[in-house]
This record gives sequence, C-alpha cells and structure tokens, in this order.
Amino acid sequence: MPSKLEGHEHPLGKGTFLEGLPCDVCDRFYRDGLSRDLSFQDGFSCDECNFLVHTKCIYVFNILETTKHPSHDGHCVRLRTTGAPDHTDPKCHICGKKTKRLLYHCSICNLSLDIGCMVDALCSGSQLNMPWHYHPLLMLDVGNYMRCEVCGKPGKYGYCCPRCWMMVHEKCASVFDSTEITDSCHARHSLKLLTEGAPGYTDLKCHLCGKDTGNILYHCDICKFNLDMVCAIKHHRQHKVIPAALSNMKVHDHTLTLIPRLMPFVCDGCGEKGDRSPYVCFKCDLMFFHQECARLPRAIDINRHDHRVSYKYPLGPGEWRCEICLKDIDWSYGAYSCSLCPNYTVHSRCATRKRVWDGIELDGIPEEVEDIEPFKRNYDNTITHFAHEHNMTLNKDGVAIEESILCGGCVCPIGSDTFYNCSECSFILHETCANLPKKKRHFLSPKPLSLFLNKDNEGFCCACCLRCCEGFMYTDGSDTYDLLCSSITMPLIHGSHPHPLLYLEEDYYGDREACQG
Repeated sequence: MPSKLEGHEHPLGKGTFLEGLPCDVCDRFYRDGLSRDLSFQDGFSCDECNFLVHTKCIYVFNILETTKHPSHDGHCVRLRTTGAPDHTDPKCHICGKKTKRLLYHCSICNLSLDIGCMVDALCSGSQLNMPWHYHPLLMLDVGNYMRCEVCGKPGKYGYCCPRCWMMVHEKCASVFDSTEITDSCHARHSLKLLTEGAPGYTDLKCHLCGKDTGNILYHCDICKFNLDMVCAIKHHRQHKVIPAALSNMKVHDHTLTLIPRLMPFVCDGCGEKGDRSPYVCFKCDLMFFHQECARLPRAIDINRHDHRVSYKYPLGPGEWRCEICLKDIDWSYGAYSCSLCPNYTVHSRCATRKRVWDGIELDGIPEEVEDIEPFKRNYDNTITHFAHEHNMTLNKDGVAIEESILCGGCVCPIGSDTFYNCSECSFILHETCANLPKKKRHFLSPKPLSLFLNKDNEGFCCACCLRCCEGFMYTDGSDTYDLLCSSITMPLIHGSHPHPLLYLEEDYYGDREACQG
C-alpha cells in the first residue's frame, strides 16, 4: 500500500467501503448496483481533501501525468487531483459534464477535461485492436493494483482497456488462441471463452472455487457452468486437474467423488454450508465435504493450545464449544480435539486458519515433550537461568529497593516484588520474569515462540504494538513480541466490556474497524 500516489500531494489510506465508494475517477458506484465487481468496494481515500479512488482505477496514475489531447493542440494538459482551479469553469470543455476532483487541466488556457474524455481520446488514437476485445487497447504499466483477468496476478505491463477496467498480461494473451476448451471438471460439454463477464442468467462466480469470474471466463450455456481463468489455466493448461476422486484421505476412509455443479450442502468435515462442487462419499449415505475440507490434516499444532489436536468425526454427543471463536460446535460433524484435555475442542475451519496453524501435518510423527523450564535449581538454593551466565539467589524479604533498579526481564522497577539477584554482577530479575517459559504457543503467531534476552539492546520492535523491545522478548524466528503483548491470553476479559473479547486477524474479518477504546 503506497503512502502517496503520483499526482496527489497527501497520503492516502486503503480501505474497503462496503456501502460503496463514490470514486473521483470513474462513475461506478457499487452501492447503486452499477458494478457487479466486488473489487469496486476497495479503494484509497484522503482524509485531508476527501479524495476517493477505486483500487482498480489507479491505472489512471500510470497514464502520462502530462499529455496532449487531439482537440487542444499546442499545449499540454496536466493531471490534477484537487479539482479545477477556483477561477476556472469546472465543466469539461468537451462533454460539458462537471469534472470530478481528478481531471486534466491546461493552466494556460484554463481548459479542463474529465478523465472519461481523456480515456476516450487515448483509446481512439490507439491502433492496438485485438480480435478478443471490442475496444482498442493500450499497452500500459498499470502498477500493482489492477490484476490480470487471465492469471489473477498483479498487473505491471500488459494490454489495458481503460473503458472496461480490464488488463491482460502480454504473456497471458495466448489464452485467447483457445476460444473453446473441454475440461475434466465439465466433460459433458465444451466451454466457450467469454470476455464480457458471466451472463446474467447464471451464478456470477466460478462454479469450482467460488471466486468472482471477472470479465474473462469459460462458460457452458447449456449447463450455465462458469470456470474462471485462474481455474482454467491451473486445471486445463497446466494440467493441475482437480481430482475427480480422492482416496486415502486423512478425514475419511472411503473414496470421495467430485460433483462439479452448484448444489447446496452442509459439509460433514466442518459443519458449515457450501453451495458448489463438493466431494461426496456415496458409501456413507452421501457425506459431503468442501474441497478444502476433504484434505483436512489428521494431527496438527495450533497456536491457541500447548498440546497437539487431532481431527475427530463425529465429535460425539455433548455440549461442545470452539475455544477459538467461542461458538457452539455441532457434535454430529467433524472437529479437532485434544486427547490430554478432554474438554478442549476447535472448529475444523478455525483450527486450520492460516494464522492459527503453521501448515505442518503431524500425523505419524511422535509428539516430543520439550523442556521449557527457564532455569535449573542448584544444591545451594541458587538457580542457573538460561539467560544469565552466573548463579542467582532468590530474595524474599519483600523490602522495596531503589526505583532506579530495573528488572532485566521486563525492564520495570523491582519495587517490593520477590526477585532473583546475581551476587557477581548487577543483573536482577523479578521472580515472575525468571519463571517465564523458554517456549510457548501464542495467538500472535502460528509458530512456537522462543524467549530470549536482548542483551545488546538491539533495535527490536514488537510486531504487534510496534513499540521498542527491551529485556526479555519472544520470537518466532522472524517476528518479535514484547512481554506485554505475548502475555495476553484468549479470550481477553477487559473491564471496559462485559463479554469476552476475541483476537481476530485482518484476513479473518476484513478491513480493520475503529478501536472503541
């Protein structure tokens, strides 16, 4: 996410506008139903001048900042993002419409042109006509904000239609050589290439993955079947076919068969509803599985529990609650449970989320008991702490010491708390800090966290609160967390709210909400 866009003087913040975004570039407004594309909800906004722009419309900033228009010879027009100057006519000198904040302007002639007229001029002057699209195209570097309609990856350089908000990488254009394909996921009929979006009479999403099909897709008008380009390339051109049948799965003993069509079902693997292309077991009275749930792992570690959890179907009679989302679990479906903690259960989807599970399957790997004790007790009642080279003695006097003396672990005054001190140097630790485990699992990272002491006062920052870390801190090998953040437990009980609070990552609930504290 850039802090600035070329041509706009203020920093811009990125967000998702569920109620619609009145873009200063185009006239598409998602709330008014003028666009079926959910990407028109995403955009950038400027708090200082109320400038708004769809993410897909940022390509405008990649067109020349200063350019010419065929109806205005002699002078160049320059891109502005703050509207027409006060002393000039705000209407476009070609179409007569009132210009938006984003426009092209000639400061010599006080002439203004809206983006639509400038785009029309650029397209009309283009000689790049392709048989697979009905508008002239431009070869542009559209940056990272417009995705290729074929491969789904960020833009950069490719064929661009500013009128359709469409971009295709030059290397991906070869897909249009095959205007009709036969794919294993829909073997009954051939699929025809469409470049104007899915027809209105069908579901607008891919029948396999459930994602928006965009402008370019393969379609069967007999079965109303849609296949987006990402699935088409992955399964048809790269021969990475979705298996028509799955066997030897971790979560089921029988062979599962893919049903590539729209159909409502409840997944036996996770208990949630689905609406397309499930795997089905015909031997078990039509057990249904989401495509991802058919491949659920059997045994995993999650960052909300110290022990390994294993998949169990069915969970079994009882009143069960997911320890991550705190919602009830229907015992007749599958879920994850801990063999050592009889009441610990987690929804299948919650347990295998990206920020909860590290992606490593542990089925068949024996569980090792790690030594997480931070120190060893010596015969002379001293301890040898892993973070200090000398033996330390426990002080239980409870007498307050100088406020200037700080704990080497939490870097806070020792005060009247019980502490360990070193007789050979000035190192001192609160008893609670000395007892911090060397390893722990925490909701902030899917990987195990290891405790270490920042002896050299290197410039570590907590990946959660962004404050500088001193003394003890936990790390997962890439990110570092201070003691305060890594000590928070879930669910959080906070005095400002009567109910338990959950930690939800941004990829779980979408755009960040405003803090109510």
